[in-house]
Amino acid sequence: MTSAIDAPAWSSLLMGLAALFAGIGALRKPGTWQTMVAEIEKSPTLQFLCGMLELLVGGLVYLACPWVPGDLLSCLMKAMGGLMMIESLAIIGFCDVYSQLWIKYLSSMHRGWATFTLVFGLALAAAGMLRFH
Repeated sequence: MTSAIDAPAWSSLLMGLAALFAGIGALRKPGTWQTMVAEIEKSPTLQFLCGMLELLVGGLVYLACPWVPGDLLSCLMKAMGGLMMIESLAIIGFCDVYSQLWIKYLSSMHRGWATFTLVFGLALAAAGMLRFH
């Protein structure tokens, strides 16, 4: 029995909704992302858990989404899954350096990152929803 699930559409919808609401939360409470990154940087346990969770989610997205050159959403989601896996390894192995980069950018461009995350999440969610019949 074959499954009729559209993994790229579901991945896009769920990741898009998560990004959309993360952006909304960051705009509602400025400084939240800086606090989260600072807390992760201070805790080896949080570094490991965040890295492993991102590796798990990125791996699932990467493995679930086929590379079909004619399907832009499928290719985008597979690439995002791969980038998430690479970022997760940076978090696990180099959190002290990697987190300082994010703290620097989040401090100076907080509203810009939050707005970009919100718009990108909206676009991903919309792209995923458009695939459902």
